[in-house]
Amino acid sequence: MIQIQAGSGPTALRILLGSQLRKLRESKGISRDEAGRCIRASESKISRMELGRVGFKERDVADLLVLYGVEDDETRDVVMNLVDQANEPGWWHRFNDLLPSWFQAYVGLEEAAERIRTYEVQFVPGLLQTKEYARAVITAGAVGAAPEEIARRVDLRLERQRILDGGNAPTFWAVIDEAALRRPIGGGEVMRGQVQHLIDLMNQPNITIQVIPFSYGGHAAEGGAFSILRFSDQDLPDVVYVEQLASALYLDKREEVDRYTEVMERLCAVSTTPAETVDLLRQIMTEL
Repeated sequence: MIQIQAGSGPTALRILLGSQLRKLRESKGISRDEAGRCIRASESKISRMELGRVGFKERDVADLLVLYGVEDDETRDVVMNLVDQANEPGWWHRFNDLLPSWFQAYVGLEEAAERIRTYEVQFVPGLLQTKEYARAVITAGAVGAAPEEIARRVDLRLERQRILDGGNAPTFWAVIDEAALRRPIGGGEVMRGQVQHLIDLMNQPNITIQVIPFSYGGHAAEGGAFSILRFSDQDLPDVVYVEQLASALYLDKREEVDRYTEVMERLCAVSTTPAETVDLLRQIMTEL
């Protein structure tokens, strides 16, 4: 029986549904090519469906359940209800004109995550940014954008931050390079407000912030920023997200995730403790 965790967003539900369909197919020894012919589609479409990278048509799923020999009414009802939920647009749908497709997937996964660990080099992580800091970052990166577009991009970033509040908030663990905290984004006043915001956020039990100080020198993550997301649904693998200039990598193979997890553990080991983080943030504020 498929178990659906409360609060799972449509992106996670698509991945969960795809995973269940793959298990049903494999249990019957049916190839992706055979499954594709059943729904008048290609093997590659079955692959995309099983990875949760496309929407699901009710008729396709119903036909696949017949092919896979799923006759129990209760199981069929659970699967078909999951199709409806997975096809519902996420809250970010109204921002689709601003979000590239490769980032829409991340916003959906971020919403569904139980734990998010992130390493950032250049900026304060988006989920921890103040409105003023976010506006400065977005303005610098969106050359020529109209003020209305800048405002909507800021609204989107602040909307994302709502996941950190409430009873179902994920654990959020950030490791930030000291350079990001000393780069004067938006000027001294904006930076002082941002650093104070980080100090305030440290009071939330689900948020941990560490800083890699300049004094440490080189470290294990010289390659750049990344995030590791974990989900409460056991059928959803951990995902490593690595953003690039005009695209992103989503890594979920065990060996890839393990490699990034090891790097994150090393970063945490050489970074400030939470208490030391607050002391360093206060020191930075006096120097801004």
